Amino acid sequence: MYLKTGDNAPDFELFNYDNTLIKSSNLKGKKYIIWFFPKANTPG
Repeated sequence: MYLKTGDNAPDFELFNYDNTLIKSSNLKGKKYIIWFFPKANTPG
């Protein structure tokens, strides 16, 4: 799936750095940044 600038983010759930579950449904109406990176010691 590819997103373009201005696209809405798809629904998601994930755990943050302190193992708290984050749900996109709880972020509606707020601005947020999703930061991700490849697993350590992997190419790319």
